[in-house]
Amino acid sequence: MTNAIKIEAKKAEEVKQYLMSTNNLSHTAKTQAKNGFVYFPIISKAKVAKKYTLVNIALPEKKEQEKDLKTKILSQLTKKEQEHLKTSFDHVGTIAILEIEPALKKKEKIIASALLEMFPSIKTVLKKAGSHEGTFRTQKMQLLAGIDTRETCHKESGTKLWLDVEQVYFSPRLSTERKRIFEQIKKGESILVMFSGCAPYPCVIAKNTQAKEIIGVELNPIGHQYGLKNVTANKLKNVTLYQGDVRTVVPKLNKIFDRILMPLPKSSEEFLDVALAVSKKGTIIHCYDFLHEDHFNDAVQKIENACKIAKKKCKILGIFKCGQHSPRTFRICVDFEIVN
Repeated sequence: MTNAIKIEAKKAEEVKQYLMSTNNLSHTAKTQAKNGFVYFPIISKAKVAKKYTLVNIALPEKKEQEKDLKTKILSQLTKKEQEHLKTSFDHVGTIAILEIEPALKKKEKIIASALLEMFPSIKTVLKKAGSHEGTFRTQKMQLLAGIDTRETCHKESGTKLWLDVEQVYFSPRLSTERKRIFEQIKKGESILVMFSGCAPYPCVIAKNTQAKEIIGVELNPIGHQYGLKNVTANKLKNVTLYQGDVRTVVPKLNKIFDRILMPLPKSSEEFLDVALAVSKKGTIIHCYDFLHEDHFNDAVQKIENACKIAKKKCKILGIFKCGQHSPRTFRICVDFEIVN
């Protein structure tokens, strides 16, 4: 018998991403789909007990060859190299994206080939060839194994999201955060998503809520084109996307919103004035930032200062960790409500 998470099939991809990002997906048994549910074998119950439904179930065992892949990788690495091996990676559609440290450069092809064996759904293995850079925060990739492509279709919360991982900023690790947001949305809400990218937030919100309308604004023309493709692919009628700078586009919309999302962690606070100008009493704003855990209140201070300038009053609803950026530094979201 195996400890497993039982989840509805439509939410399976989101759970899979979460388990992989937290290194809690067991490779001793196979994932199984049955009667509209998917069962994921897990390593630790403690990590997920409060988050998901747990069951003890008989799952098919993986072949010894599959179970031993990690062992095979380790056997080809020196003890020094093993210290640099990162077991977590980003899984975007059929593409795996690795972060390979310089000490493992000579063994990167071995690691990539093993990953293709371990996960049949992965057809391409890329490695990060630089940091996120430029206005669009895109990242160069290098092929390590499999099909030479950068385009894929990623599934999340019942949606299909097409994107080019090299030309569009997208993080599968934010699936849990996107779910946290859409679970708050009430029927009839009018929602603005600033910096909407290939439209993951607009699409998952439209697919999983009864929002009246979702408007997305994205500067990157390639990201915008993928966003349009995703709206069409998911047959969404209440999503409208605009390409351009939010400072130019948003004021021209002549709309006031019930909820505003600002998923641009590096500098979203610079656009708080734009968001506040289209808010009203009761509007909830989700503002993202990258901060050391000792300085989370800096984000609150920025928000309160912006509200003061805009002659608005706000109530901080909470500060939420959305992922770790580096030791003790996190991507956070500050939820706040306009109260006047």
